[in-house]
Amino acid sequence: IIQSKIALGSGGMWGQGYLHGSQGQLNFLPEKQTDFIFTMIAEEWGFAGAVTILGLLLLVILGGMAMAIRCRNRFGRLLAFGISMNFFFYCLVNLSMVMGAIPVGGVPLPLISYGGSAMLNVMLGFGFLLSTWVHRDSRYGESLTDAQR
Repeated sequence: IIQSKIALGSGGMWGQGYLHGSQGQLNFLPEKQTDFIFTMIAEEWGFAGAVTILGLLLLVILGGMAMAIRCRNRFGRLLAFGISMNFFFYCLVNLSMVMGAIPVGGVPLPLISYGGSAMLNVMLGFGFLLSTWVHRDSRYGESLTDAQR
C-alpha cells in the first residue's frame, strides 16, 4: 500500500511517461499487472490518465444503468441493474484498495487488468446485460389474446 501511494503521488498531473514510472519499473509494486494496474496508469499517465480511466469506467456503469431503466420487464431490469452494480463494486473495491482506503483484497480492475476468472465473470455479465438490451421490449408472463396473435 505504501508503494502504491508513492506511485499514485509521483505521477503528478501528466505522468512520468509510458514505461518510465520508477515504482513500476523497479518492481516496487506487487502484482502491477492485476491488482495495482490503476496505480501504474496513474504513475505513467498522471492525473489526466487516471481521470480518463475513471471516466470510461463511469460511462460503462451509466450505460448499464440506462439499459436497466429502458428495459420493460422486471426481470431484465433487475438483471441489468445487478450486473451494473456488480461492475461498479468491482471498480470501487479495486480503486479503494490501491488508494489505501481498504485492505488489499486481490480484486482486479475490470476491463483493464489481467484478471483471469474475474474477467470471465465480467464478460459473462456483460453478455447478460446485452441480452437484456436486445430483449428490452419483450414482456414475459403475459398471455396473448387472439387479437394479438
